[in-house]
Amino acid sequence: MGQDIKGKIAYITGAGSGIGKATALELAEEGVHVGLIARTESKLQKVKEEVEMLGVRAEYQAVDLANLEDTERAVENLRESLGKADILINNAGVGLHGDFLDIDPDEWKRTIEINLFGMYHVTRSVLPDMIEKNSGDMINISSSSGLKGTAGSTSYSASKFAVQGMTEALMQEVRPHNIRVFTMNPSLVATELAFGDNPEKNDVEKYMQPEDLAEYMVAQLKLHPRIFIKQSLQWATNPF
Repeated sequence: MGQDIKGKIAYITGAGSGIGKATALELAEEGVHVGLIARTESKLQKVKEEVEMLGVRAEYQAVDLANLEDTERAVENLRESLGKADILINNAGVGLHGDFLDIDPDEWKRTIEINLFGMYHVTRSVLPDMIEKNSGDMINISSSSGLKGTAGSTSYSASKFAVQGMTEALMQEVRPHNIRVFTMNPSLVATELAFGDNPEKNDVEKYMQPEDLAEYMVAQLKLHPRIFIKQSLQWATNPF
């Protein structure tokens, strides 16, 4: 028998849209209470309402994850209003595409601050509770660009390669505490990050949908606690 996740508490970053929102709704369908974290409060409020319609509790915190103190405060607020996290979905991220010398240095740096340091800040804030409980599940969303660099993605690939290394090391550190750390590396997913505000210009049905990844994450979380999938790569069947 696998793990029963009903009644557990999950914190999800980047929860205002895309993969984060889809994951919040999928977990809510399974009876998981969710703590929603993102930058835009208006989006978080809408997701909170949708989640609560599924019969579970939801709270949110609007925060810039690049700031450690603000992130720690946001996690503390969720801890007090919702409870300590059993599950952490590190999904928040930004993309940046362009030639190396054409990208503004501040934008290049910002990508690293959000994609890498943002994940570090949230994990650092949540991990002590998991260690205390001697159990927990953490899913870090990296990218296929974190396994193979491509022209025009120097900052994004650099951040995602770094996520791979951090996760690989952390996974080994926390296994003795019965904490599982999964890394997912999806290729192109039909989200605003990939297609911007006008996805209708693309045949998005050819690509993976946020709901596909959410379903996969729930399946991983339901695995018996004695096993976990350390790293996986997700591809659309035939996007061309």
